[in-house]
Amino acid sequence: MKVLTKSRFKLGLECPNKLYYTGKKEYANKKQEDPFLLALAEGGFQIEEYARMHYPGGVLLEGKDGDYEYLWGKTQELLQLENVVIYEAAFLHNGLFVRTDILIKIGTNIKLIEVKSKSFDPKDDYLFVGKRDGLVSSWKPYLFDISFQKYVIQSCFPDWEINSSIMMADKSKIATVDGLNQFFRVSKKAGNRTGVIKIIDSIDSTGDSVLGSKDVTSLVADIINDKYPYSSELNFSNALTIFKENYLTDTYINWPTSYSCKSCEFVTDGTDGLKSGFKECFQKQHKWGDSEFSKPKTFDVWSFRKGNELFNKGVYFMNELTEDNIGLKEEVGKLSMSARQWIQIQKEIEEDNSIYIDIEGLKAEMNSWNYPLHFIDFETSAVPLPFNAGRKPYEQIAFQFSIHTYYEDGRIEHTQQYLNNIKGAFPNFDFIRALRDSLNNDNGTIFRYSNHENTIVNAIYLQLLNSDESDASELVHFIKSISHSKSDSVEKWNGDRDMVDLWEIVKKYYYNPLTKGSNSLKYVLPAILNSCEYLQNKYTKTLKEIKLSSLNFKDNHIWLSNTGGVYDNPYKKLPNLFEDWTAEEIDEVVSGMEELADGGAALTAYGKMQYTDISDAELNELSTALLKYCELDTLAMVMLYEHLKKEVENGYK
Repeated sequence: MKVLTKSRFKLGLECPNKLYYTGKKEYANKKQEDPFLLALAEGGFQIEEYARMHYPGGVLLEGKDGDYEYLWGKTQELLQLENVVIYEAAFLHNGLFVRTDILIKIGTNIKLIEVKSKSFDPKDDYLFVGKRDGLVSSWKPYLFDISFQKYVIQSCFPDWEINSSIMMADKSKIATVDGLNQFFRVSKKAGNRTGVIKIIDSIDSTGDSVLGSKDVTSLVADIINDKYPYSSELNFSNALTIFKENYLTDTYINWPTSYSCKSCEFVTDGTDGLKSGFKECFQKQHKWGDSEFSKPKTFDVWSFRKGNELFNKGVYFMNELTEDNIGLKEEVGKLSMSARQWIQIQKEIEEDNSIYIDIEGLKAEMNSWNYPLHFIDFETSAVPLPFNAGRKPYEQIAFQFSIHTYYEDGRIEHTQQYLNNIKGAFPNFDFIRALRDSLNNDNGTIFRYSNHENTIVNAIYLQLLNSDESDASELVHFIKSISHSKSDSVEKWNGDRDMVDLWEIVKKYYYNPLTKGSNSLKYVLPAILNSCEYLQNKYTKTLKEIKLSSLNFKDNHIWLSNTGGVYDNPYKKLPNLFEDWTAEEIDEVVSGMEELADGGAALTAYGKMQYTDISDAELNELSTALLKYCELDTLAMVMLYEHLKKEVENGYK
């Protein structure tokens, strides 16, 4: 039996054509989903179990999602009761199927509660509907989701009065007990859909609730009545009609392609033996052949804000772009965004893999840096259910760092690392103490890659202000010395050793065509390793030979190897954090979660440490793997520095 479920409805809102490709094993799908990994990463299933405890005495409707008639029948039996609370109630109507998180029936009055692992500020008057009276884009999928549920339930029971609400983490609330997160253990052996085992019987054990609800009854009615469309082409009514008719008959919808197709998950180069839904859409709608698919596309231009507008005008390929339609503008002393885009476009068209580098600008920057140079990287987590009393939902947890130091004589040391793997511990203050002790011995320049580290120390700064730590003022002083205040900070500062962002350095002065426009270090690293002879000669030797110290690897470890003329990405030499899953695949699984920062693999591993019944052996193995990953993150920054330094030196020969 084929039905349009709420997950399929949401998928169709992304692109109606995806409904044709989803679930078909012959088509590639990059969006792999693993409930266990998602539970570790985002805590959504823990929130669901916690939310149920707010409405005790409910009946959990168990059964496989594919057993639509069975689940619907069991739900109808329960609904014969005058009053009942049902977890995972199922409703089936005319090819439409939904399951609800929590449903409360009191006579014919129904409370429909959708539970989300998102957070909200109860004082935000524009949470769902913006100041211009349009739906806030980040909330559209969730609001249309609960609207679909309400529509199907109302279709089954037209006389019911249905009130709808969304239950989620309340950012204004504070946990009043330690270990709230650990009350809900994630396990592959849980035997239920959420994969969560509760180790408490009563919500009384959880202290004051950190969840809150927002009533969306009238907003849901407005969405169903098409007051708020999902997009200019889709409102609730036509989405329902189009999705249902075509999905149930397995018909390709032929929805017009758009610039958002660049992020399509149904894409492959064919080497995996699977079909590409992306390719089929462009073959059917634009008659593209092999030559078109091989041409550089506007999709791939870095941070191309005009891409959507130009795509709608039929401009699909880089060789169709001009200086005028990308809005080329120069900036003094650095590459402007449009200038960087234009360099990328020209090099792609001309198949030119030579590096662009502003030698003068880069040299001036480097001359302002003080030895020894410190390269740092943090791993962090932000979970909806706090680990400790006194903490709010989604507060930043800094659990790991690595530091590499580059001395003026060229020596490189892996100087320090920190990892807190203790279950239920709040690591931030020990973390910042360890960081201070590692960096306060000299006045060397400190480097980060992107803004994450500055954001985290700003978060710890606020936590310290509200703490009773005896050395809080000293730690605050240290934080302010190595960072700058965020734009929304009440107190403003710019530290004497404010961390230098290598990501900004790359954007200002450097472009490597092998990155294909990406500035992520995970792409920049393999690009520079395949472009820089100095790095190739150095890192194909053992750590002992190049006198590179390491806190996690043996002297005979070699970072770089060559396969078929291409230097392999060093990250592929690291152990998997999870069996059968690479770090790259885990990042793909947890990507798109607004509450999460970068480093999906690391925070997922931290989640496993915190709220699974992990053995000591597993804990040690996972800890060792995390330390190795973080060490490579900072070594990669050192390699980038060495590459840039060598390019500047060569430019002056």
